[in-house]
Amino acid sequence: MNRMPVARTLPRLVEELAHAFGSRPALSGAGRHLTYAQMRDEVWRIARRLHRLGVRRGDKVGILMGNRVEWVTSCLAITSLGAVMVSLNTWATTRELEYMLAHSEARTLIAYPTFLKADYGAMLRELEPHAARLPHLREVLGTGATLPPGWQPLFDGVTDADTSDDAAIAAAFAAVAPEDIAYLLYTSGSTAKPKGVQLQHYPLIENLWNIGERMHVTEHDRLWLAVSMFWGLGCSNALFNLLTHGGSIVLQESFEPGEALRLIEEEKCTLFYGTANMAQALHEHPDRACRDLSTLRGGAAVGTPEQIMRVVELGAKEICNIYGMTEGYGNCHVADARDPLEKRLESVGRILPGRQQKIVSPEGRVLPPGEVGELMLKGYMTPGYYKDPAATAASFDEEGYFRTGDLAYLDAQGYLYFRGRLKELVKTGGINVAPAEVEEAIMAMPGVRLAQVVGVPDATRDELLAAVIVKKPGASLTVEAVTARCREVLAAYKVPRLVRFVDERELPLTTTGKIQKNRIAATFFAPPTPPEGSA
Repeated sequence: MNRMPVARTLPRLVEELAHAFGSRPALSGAGRHLTYAQMRDEVWRIARRLHRLGVRRGDKVGILMGNRVEWVTSCLAITSLGAVMVSLNTWATTRELEYMLAHSEARTLIAYPTFLKADYGAMLRELEPHAARLPHLREVLGTGATLPPGWQPLFDGVTDADTSDDAAIAAAFAAVAPEDIAYLLYTSGSTAKPKGVQLQHYPLIENLWNIGERMHVTEHDRLWLAVSMFWGLGCSNALFNLLTHGGSIVLQESFEPGEALRLIEEEKCTLFYGTANMAQALHEHPDRACRDLSTLRGGAAVGTPEQIMRVVELGAKEICNIYGMTEGYGNCHVADARDPLEKRLESVGRILPGRQQKIVSPEGRVLPPGEVGELMLKGYMTPGYYKDPAATAASFDEEGYFRTGDLAYLDAQGYLYFRGRLKELVKTGGINVAPAEVEEAIMAMPGVRLAQVVGVPDATRDELLAAVIVKKPGASLTVEAVTARCREVLAAYKVPRLVRFVDERELPLTTTGKIQKNRIAATFFAPPTPPEGSA
């Protein structure tokens, strides 16, 4: 039977795992393979390097690279010293990178010089003089054979091997407290500057252990991980789910479906962690037919029942539907891997141990099972946003519940059903409509693969309901058929006034693969541009 780790801080966890699973594989990627004992040794090497440079408790240290072994070991070394790991978006523009480095007050940056088309050496040169634009940044440590001018090697072969400070480093490890801040993660911020989400040590162990238990993870599991490590789904959810169970993580530096299929087959991966667009790309790739994916059994996915079924068809028959947010240490609800498939497709499961929840009306009244309202959570939530007390205060009610901004309902057995974002409510003709209800009606039609419903500004009705629909191959749906079906099952004010069929690849996505609903109206229903010179 699995046992939750005794450790409640990350330095103690690294040591506990090395003793329990020392010779077992922990991490692999880009040709590197580390056992748990070797992972612990590399954490010490990086900790020595950082300590000699002056990194101390509470300092912010950024990581900027794709999914590499060094990402994980650097993260564990930073947090083991009591410093705070700042997770930086590998897709960030120079302006966005400057904001995150400046806002976090990062004193050290650990980076790989390039990622896909991004040249981080060039981007950092654009931000010179650093003394003026990034006054807290003291050094950039790089991995790789060739480093940009001014960068220092992460592994210099001298300070990372010098054991003379090991007593002081061990004392720093021991001084870390369970409630200390370990992570600073930046939200995607589609309409404003991203907020810095602070996460503590002990929930990264306890909550992620509970997530793995719902997925029935063991030390024999091998996770394929191409979800970006800078995202909470990667560096919080997936990473500590597997580590707390002694499993192995197979890193893919950046997602490419053909390479992903090869890795899953050759590394005999048992768990899938991915987004809907990743599942689609794997499902449709021509190499899928000639790859042996029989080792896959489960993991985590988000999306519609149709999208999650693609993962099931890849072989992960015990896939778990999940719900959560960066502020909540990965997930707060996870479907049990042994629940009936139909339940796992429709529901995101029951709340995890150590948490409380309530569904409330706009007036704050607690709603009974079956009624849709805002989901509010307590336990294993962020202690607050970095340098933003106003946003922190606004995010919690007087009882300490976090306002998720998500609409959901509970059934009689305690299973949660996600029904969209509170901010996605469409006000048409003075009446609020939840897009998820309309999407569900459209998705029930034969031939519909995916439906997204949004509001489009209208001078008369405030907003018009608009639907973009992805058809299944060969389906012969029409706009008239969709609206007729909606009239049969929905009140008249919930029937979309605008309907458009699109290819799934046309849907606007974030860098982490989520559909950007706030861009759908402008992308597909923007008014035509007047001819040049017209009045």
